[in-house]
Amino acid sequence: MWRWYELLPVLDQENRIFLGEGDTPLLSLPRLGKELGLTRLYAKDESINPTGSFKARGLAAAVSKAKELGIEKVIIPTAGNAGGAMAAYAARAGLRAHIFMPKDTPFANIEESRMAGAEVTLVDGIISDAARLASEKAQAEGWFDLSTFKEPYRVEGKKVMGYELAESFGWQLPDVIIYPTGGGTGLVGMWKAFAELETLGWLEDQKRPRMVSVQADGCAPVVRAFEKGASFCDFWPNAHTIASGLRVPKSFADHLILQDLYESEGTAVSVSDEAIIEAQHQMGNMEGIFAAPEGAATLSALKELVKQGWVHPEERIVLFNTGSGLKYLNNPE
Repeated sequence: MWRWYELLPVLDQENRIFLGEGDTPLLSLPRLGKELGLTRLYAKDESINPTGSFKARGLAAAVSKAKELGIEKVIIPTAGNAGGAMAAYAARAGLRAHIFMPKDTPFANIEESRMAGAEVTLVDGIISDAARLASEKAQAEGWFDLSTFKEPYRVEGKKVMGYELAESFGWQLPDVIIYPTGGGTGLVGMWKAFAELETLGWLEDQKRPRMVSVQADGCAPVVRAFEKGASFCDFWPNAHTIASGLRVPKSFADHLILQDLYESEGTAVSVSDEAIIEAQHQMGNMEGIFAAPEGAATLSALKELVKQGWVHPEERIVLFNTGSGLKYLNNPE
């Protein structure tokens, strides 16, 4: 079975559009790379996953395992994309689904969840408020909670992104991975994948990427903890950002995120909403990618790292676009 992107023209080694294998393409970013003085800049584009985001990775695994174990109803709090992904896979599996999400969640996330048959409860507040209400309902009524890191299978789905990176680069790993971090499942999952690949002996060498956690200025608990050298994050009060997936005031697995950053000799960067919007337009204008705000935040962070000299021109750098910008279009009036 040919993948659609395998049928597209591939340019020469320096300017190739698509690189290697994997279920989502690894895109070369030659124009942005030239602008930033980087010779090997790439984007892992998760927007072509079912329901338009990387959340399909974890929820496909989690819902499949729930079905296998005989679970009949699942519940989740979400900033948006995870809800749509759970609703779709639950519908496919014939499970009941209930989703708690903030009232200001992007309209597309609300509608796709309802269209897939999930019961949606809109909450005053942010994802931490949604999580509290979902947990109460789960305990009172016997719903199975698929919250981030509160079951073991979402991270198993997300780690496949790490396998795909290794496959795309000929069983080597990039030098730097820049990843937008809310709950942090993908970052933790990929670091787990790299350890597994090394143990299996599949990698050409043992060099691991430096992991970069990207958050928004209005909600940056990981960045603040990293700068202090802390092992856990403090709850971030009054969290706010246009990137709804980054509006997570404290991840349940904050210690794992920080541990992986320290082990990889990585870093954590926060960026402003204004910088995110600018980067979103730049990715579209220069590379034709309509990135979600969370994905655009990685480009904003990269610009800061270039200024600091933290990355080098010849390094292989991967930006993660975690979803489609189409999911963030304004709610119709």
